[in-house]
Amino acid sequence: MLRSHTCGELRIDHVNQQVTLTGWVQRVRDKGSLLWIDLRDRYGITQLFLEEGKSDPALLQTARTLGREFVIKVEGIVAERHSKNANIPTGDIEIKVSSLEILNESKTPPFTIEDETDGGDDLRMKYRYIDLRRNVVRESLQLRHKMAQQTRTYLDSQYFIEVETPVLIKSTPEGARDFVVPSRMNQGEFYALPQSPQTFKQLLMVSGFDRYYQIVKCFRDEDLRADRQPEFTQIDCEMSFVEQEDILNMFEGLIKHVFKTVKGIELSDFPRMTYDEAMQTYGSDKPDLRFGMKFVELNELVKGKGFKVFDDAELVVGICATGAAEYTRKQLDELTEFVKRPQIGATGLVYARYNADGTI
Repeated sequence: MLRSHTCGELRIDHVNQQVTLTGWVQRVRDKGSLLWIDLRDRYGITQLFLEEGKSDPALLQTARTLGREFVIKVEGIVAERHSKNANIPTGDIEIKVSSLEILNESKTPPFTIEDETDGGDDLRMKYRYIDLRRNVVRESLQLRHKMAQQTRTYLDSQYFIEVETPVLIKSTPEGARDFVVPSRMNQGEFYALPQSPQTFKQLLMVSGFDRYYQIVKCFRDEDLRADRQPEFTQIDCEMSFVEQEDILNMFEGLIKHVFKTVKGIELSDFPRMTYDEAMQTYGSDKPDLRFGMKFVELNELVKGKGFKVFDDAELVVGICATGAAEYTRKQLDELTEFVKRPQIGATGLVYARYNADGTI
């Protein structure tokens, strides 16, 4: 191994130990007689320290050539910091460098490797391998890994079996268009990428595998939406010899397990709502209950009053937006444009102000 420890591992208990670290240069602070280097890997940041008169002059000269994102290997002694940094786990120590080797030089990155970076979306996507070094991106990948790990742990404990199903398949009727792949062996014929493993999991049920799951890639050639892209991953499950209550309890248990083990959050029993209730009070089969703005039926109040839009409508409902009576005309126009977006699909917005003094 090129390193003895990671950059997020060393603590005050390691003082006076000889260590070897590798990583990327996050920043260099040169104060003339004193020089500090923040060395980063995916585990954290460790501060390196060099001092004129005590460190080898050749070492200082090499250190002053370092730029951001240089990959280096250092050896040194762990020392207690004089000015500790409580914001990072390694903030009590630093490394007094005795050896420094540049493993790979780097051009100046096109944006800073920080949580709040100065790079726009297009620039970060162009240099994705650099963007992946940022904490917020890495933490998202680690969260995804932990969720997949705990999903498998839970489903394994419930006697599910994980089965990988084919990716190159025959086209099957689904809710979107298929992505197709030409066959080299059979000219003029095509494979389809699966929109879901539906056919295969049904075969597994018929074959006697009564509990199946797979964390599977699916492909759908359809327009982008906020919750859907052409390639996505889903937790795909199938069960035999069960009723509705068994399914609800099984996957409520899965969500509770993932939140508890990954985020340390204990969830209470989930409230349940029928489809009819959801559509009647929220107009959606996946309502966001955080806002509490239920639909209120207004047919008796507004029909037959000579307003054609309401008179011709089968159902007229309204939302009570508490506090919105004070909105300016500009804010109301912005709301109108918001509901006209394709994701919502409304043609406009009708509003009435109910003021604090009771006037409308």
